[in-house]
Amino acid sequence: MFDGLVLGVDPGIASTGVAAVRGANGRPRIEWAATVRTAAGAPEAARLRQIHESISAAIREWSPAAVAIERLAWGRNVVSAMAVARASGVVLLAADQAGLAVAEYPPTEVKLGITGSGSAGKDQVRRALIRLLGVTDVPLEPDAADAVAIAVCHLHQSRLRALVARA
Repeated sequence: MFDGLVLGVDPGIASTGVAAVRGANGRPRIEWAATVRTAAGAPEAARLRQIHESISAAIREWSPAAVAIERLAWGRNVVSAMAVARASGVVLLAADQAGLAVAEYPPTEVKLGITGSGSAGKDQVRRALIRLLGVTDVPLEPDAADAVAIAVCHLHQSRLRALVARA
């Protein structure tokens, strides 16, 4: 497994989950997790600035080796999808400004990697993280827990890519 710190991000305009997860000795460890909440009545540009500043601050504080972000899954609500796409964009910008590589994972891949089911619900993901990480302090907030799952998914994928490269 990749022995470094990954910043996992579950982007959203109203709330963005962020987690610093360290791959160490074969078992990921949650270092920190939070949910960035923006004011519903604020202009979208101000909300995006807040997300960018929060991600940039997390990058400065935790010095991750990489950023892993959930790739937008286009649903029926195009207006909502556009806002999430913009939030994803400011996360990508913050990572690029810090010179960090970014890996994107679709929600189904994250869920499948953590729970064994690509259609798992948020509570199932959290319960699976508790079992997988062997801890009880997985965040209760769904966006923060999803950010942990995205980081763990990246750590597992990094390990797999390293094994394939060595073969």
